[in-house]
Amino acid sequence: MGRIAVENLGKAFKRYPSPLARLKEWLNPARPRHEARWVLRHLDFAIEAGETVGIVGRNGAGKSTLLKMLTGTLAPTEGRIALEGRVAALLELGMGFHGEFTGRQNVYMAGQLMGLGREAVDDLMPAITDFAEIGDAIDQPVRTYSSGMQVRLAFSVATAVRPDILIVDEALAVGDAYFQHKCFRRIREFKSQGVTLLFVSHDPLAVKSLCHRAILLEKGAVVMDDAPDRVLDYYNALIALDEDAAEAHAAHISQDSRATRSGSGKARIVSADLLAADGQPTRILRHGEDARLVVRCRVDAPLPDLTLGFLLRDRLGNEIFGTNTYHLGQPLPLEAGTVFDVVFDLPGCPLGLTSFSITLALHRAYNHLEDNYDWWDQALTFEVAQGASPLFSGVAGLPVTVSVLQAAPLAS
Repeated sequence: MGRIAVENLGKAFKRYPSPLARLKEWLNPARPRHEARWVLRHLDFAIEAGETVGIVGRNGAGKSTLLKMLTGTLAPTEGRIALEGRVAALLELGMGFHGEFTGRQNVYMAGQLMGLGREAVDDLMPAITDFAEIGDAIDQPVRTYSSGMQVRLAFSVATAVRPDILIVDEALAVGDAYFQHKCFRRIREFKSQGVTLLFVSHDPLAVKSLCHRAILLEKGAVVMDDAPDRVLDYYNALIALDEDAAEAHAAHISQDSRATRSGSGKARIVSADLLAADGQPTRILRHGEDARLVVRCRVDAPLPDLTLGFLLRDRLGNEIFGTNTYHLGQPLPLEAGTVFDVVFDLPGCPLGLTSFSITLALHRAYNHLEDNYDWWDQALTFEVAQGASPLFSGVAGLPVTVSVLQAAPLAS
């Protein structure tokens, strides 16, 4: 139970040149007067029971349309969907809620749509209201709710009974940080219990920490289905391209078994090295000791602006720290044919005892979305070993000190 299978799935919407053309087709269906606009086409993938899969892609790629078809709120134009087990879904904000009914009344209606009887909803109501934490508003019309209150109640109802398959759209992004943590804790509990999870998120940390796989949609098609790190690296390279380059993105993005590299090539990263405190190249740093990142760059065409940045990731792909020459106030050469080294000094390495990777990027202005010249994922990987400082856990070491103070005796 909990398996999802999609075969040759497609969805097209009808586009009419005018309202009159729509009426004429309605009167004479044998003579179509519309143009089919395909939002999704030729989708094939399977998600096994207990898998957690993230759906990523740019706006308009078809992510929400796919989830609506999986939950039955949209009918496919072609292809087949097979779902095994009970499905719970949290799609568009407030979807399925009636604004004039109270939160409590909407809970009963949602429960019935989930196949629950009134007595079952009665039993679940205290847990639903406790998890939603909206207080007396449960007996107020939903139209008076804030967006955060709506998503609290919707998530509480959708997850009141452990499903076989949980499908979540981007609605969780609306909630406050406290409730997001609460939702992800419940999602992790479901994951540990073998629930199949499919969700859309623009948060790379959520995708990497929760998912076994990620599926990248681009212009209505699956362009990548792989480990989250590789898919998100490719997606990051894709969104950095301008629209013309995106049409032929294969010429601008390359992947091997290790990393993704992309960019227009107007400027290039020639080499990169990590130096220990003694100035020698290394791939093992000691916690608390100085280090230096040296990046050699080449400008191949005259540029209006140039920035070099680096991004530090842990072994799971979570972003730990990033900065660039723009934010650090260091201008770079712009003339074609120039070769130069950029040196980032990293005093007192504060990293934890694990492995890390460094991603490098040459781009325009303050981030790589402006104009990407050369993006190089996992340009370097290295380990951090124990230094002279005390042991600690985690990915970063804080400068903690400890003392003990004499307290006044407790009153008897």
